[in-house]
Amino acid sequence: MSEHQNTKNTRDTKNTKNTRDAKDAPVQTATAATAAAGAGGGPDSGPDTILRLINGYWSTGILGAAAEHQLFTHLEDGAGNATELAARADISERGAQTLLDGLVSIGLITLEQGRYRNTPAASAYLVTGRPADLSAMARLKLTHMGKLAALPEVVRAGGPVSDPTTEVADNPHWGQVVPAIAAQSVPAAAIAADVLRLSEAGPLSILDVGGGSGIYSATWLEANPKARATQLDWEPINAIARELLAARGVADRFTCIDGDFHTTEFGTGAYDVALYSHIAHQEGPEDNIAVFTRLKDALKPGGALVVCDYVVDDDRAGPAFPLLFASEMLLKSQQGGTWRRADYHAWLTKAGFSDITFHSAPPATLVIAR
Repeated sequence: MSEHQNTKNTRDTKNTKNTRDAKDAPVQTATAATAAAGAGGGPDSGPDTILRLINGYWSTGILGAAAEHQLFTHLEDGAGNATELAARADISERGAQTLLDGLVSIGLITLEQGRYRNTPAASAYLVTGRPADLSAMARLKLTHMGKLAALPEVVRAGGPVSDPTTEVADNPHWGQVVPAIAAQSVPAAAIAADVLRLSEAGPLSILDVGGGSGIYSATWLEANPKARATQLDWEPINAIARELLAARGVADRFTCIDGDFHTTEFGTGAYDVALYSHIAHQEGPEDNIAVFTRLKDALKPGGALVVCDYVVDDDRAGPAFPLLFASEMLLKSQQGGTWRRADYHAWLTKAGFSDITFHSAPPATLVIAR
């Protein structure tokens, strides 16, 4: 299963916050002091930016609660104020107004002439039923708040201070996590299909290592009716993928291999395209080189390996989300990290690839190697 499902075969990612609420009096005092001092700079000259970061867990809570009550879906369907939303969502009007205020604050909805409406991003990624809907992820993250409190000790130790509980195939949480994180791979899967021109490729065979929900296979098989895909993942996760592929009407061209990709053979010269999505960040350098080498052997001559992950610039100055995600790996993995472009290039070269290109798929990057 891929980062989109993160464990040893796949480990779920949990971006959590557990910061204590700032007291009103100190906030007011600090703001007043800044004003009295005659500060005339931009927003960074006062405490606003710092307080927003300190209280960043509010954003997680507001977004998760709004997703739980399908506020974005109701807004998309025409509800435009607290009274209308409360009636449609069966929540209190006070609660609806509080969520609306918070969503305006974090930039997910707008208020125009007394009516609230989704921003384009909220419309695309938070409306129930849309292909890239991340509402389930927002609800999932709401349940993870508090776990980041261990980060100071993890930073001191240089890795997890307790044994991971997700590195087992039969963990029941996969039933919740795998579908929730599938949607975040929808845009990257579509971009990869375009870059590889899969719709024009004719008959081809695909191997998805740690494929999780099967969203890549579903997207690619829809793009190419002559393609066939094989997913290698743990049996309970493959069962979830089969359901998705069946719902998309392409299950007849999809097969699964149950196993751990660290120890299960990929075959030799068997595939036109191989996928390794959101797994490299949980592995160390030597493990990634080893898997890339095995994938090179599994490809037919001229075949393409697609790696999708949160890749940072060589100078580590950006992009913002991959840099932030590095703390997730420190918290959850023994040796993972958000690796640089230069790292991927070096590893893939050692594995025997010579044509290596990078393609933007925000917040991720697609690396295509032949």
